[in-house]
Amino acid sequence: MLDYPSITAVAAVIREGTFERGAATLGITPSAISQRIRGLEERLGAILIVRGNPCEPTELGRTLCAHLDRVRLLEHDIAPQLGRDGANTGAPITVRVAVNADSLATWFPAAVAAFARQTGVTLDLTLEDESRTAEKLRSGEVLAAVTADAEPVQGCKTSTLGAFRYAACASQAFIDRHFPAGVDGPALATAPYLRFDRRDALQHRWAKEVYGVELIGPTHWIPSTHAFADLTLQGVGWGLQPLSLVERYLAEKRLVELMPGRHMDVRLYWTVARLHAASLRRLSDEVREAGRRLLAS
Repeated sequence: MLDYPSITAVAAVIREGTFERGAATLGITPSAISQRIRGLEERLGAILIVRGNPCEPTELGRTLCAHLDRVRLLEHDIAPQLGRDGANTGAPITVRVAVNADSLATWFPAAVAAFARQTGVTLDLTLEDESRTAEKLRSGEVLAAVTADAEPVQGCKTSTLGAFRYAACASQAFIDRHFPAGVDGPALATAPYLRFDRRDALQHRWAKEVYGVELIGPTHWIPSTHAFADLTLQGVGWGLQPLSLVERYLAEKRLVELMPGRHMDVRLYWTVARLHAASLRRLSDEVREAGRRLLAS
């Protein structure tokens, strides 16, 4: 039988980052939470937490925390039948979800808001590139993910959300400076451009598909969706922007599409653990509804 009070102590420290804050959320002393965790580690013969600032879980620690998340969601469903308000395990019920930054900056908050209004469950969102969010599911770090990976994940079910549409944009001043004779392959290949991070290949894919060129120009690394748009507006470089985020800038002529109407669509999917928990079903319903309304078909 698993020692759930001790696993709850491990989860609290991982969630809060320190033994002190973890203890505070459980209403016990740092010494008491340390003793619980040390005792569990001794019984299992394995380290569960890498002490540091913040504290990090080992692989086994992460596995136990993921198991606890599942158990607490199921307990949350039956708590009313037991005459209790919530699972009463000393911490809020939380669903961990992996989502890409562009979704979080545009359509996904609509799903979060609807879910939060209807449940007492909190969300713990992990930001990751849409091509890698499914890995968070496979490792057990999250219970659900917005992903561009249509491959099945064991123990999970996947549904299509829609297409996230991007437009290649630049400011008029940038176009006047770098494309005085119009946008063409050679000029595009050497012009400064923006990338979100090392996994962001959208600009390269678009340039290859539309102009048949490889990008060799100066690269600005901008790991923020809104800063990405802001710096494009300031003429720092060109880049692929979420169309829903920049439509008004295009209408106001503050941004210009490099090739009008030549968009890039990234198909998105919702992959969620096959766990018969009402909270997960509600979240899935809201995510699919937001995708239906706000993503391209």
